[in-house]
Amino acid sequence: MTSRTLVLGGARSGKSAHAEGLVTGAVTYVATGRRDPSDTDWQARIAAHVARRPPEWSTLETSDLPAALAVPGTVLVDDLATWLTGVLDDTGAWEGPVDLARSRCDAVIDAVSRRVDPLVLVSAEVGLGVVPATRSGRLFRDELGSLNAGLAQVCDEVLLLVAGLPIRLK
Repeated sequence: MTSRTLVLGGARSGKSAHAEGLVTGAVTYVATGRRDPSDTDWQARIAAHVARRPPEWSTLETSDLPAALAVPGTVLVDDLATWLTGVLDDTGAWEGPVDLARSRCDAVIDAVSRRVDPLVLVSAEVGLGVVPATRSGRLFRDELGSLNAGLAQVCDEVLLLVAGLPIRLK
């Protein structure tokens, strides 16, 4: 495995499972999805992810990605689109300025660029579809696209999953 790998893909493309297959041994799995006990579908998705993790993996549920990226050893982050949604929520960017959200994205890119231990990042590729009809849809697509592009510049390897098949971009 190279030092820093970005795994991109659309919904249900197999990106998470592929990313999990790239790491071995003791892994810190950084889960970015926020738990909502009232959303049974989301809880089931989280449970499915947890169930397929090997017992030697530890899980860190956090939105502080720069701190998580400083954890020594192999780290797998799943996923950046979910993390970005939380950042856009927390900073009020859905209806207001996006500067604070962008600075948090820049901090993640910087932390990835400085990382020397193995790292696998999972993110959604949302730039292949139609232009979203809503401001929030366009904001999410644009900000995630910028985050993915910044990460691709500092990662050693970039893969795109399509129909479960990896395509090496870098």
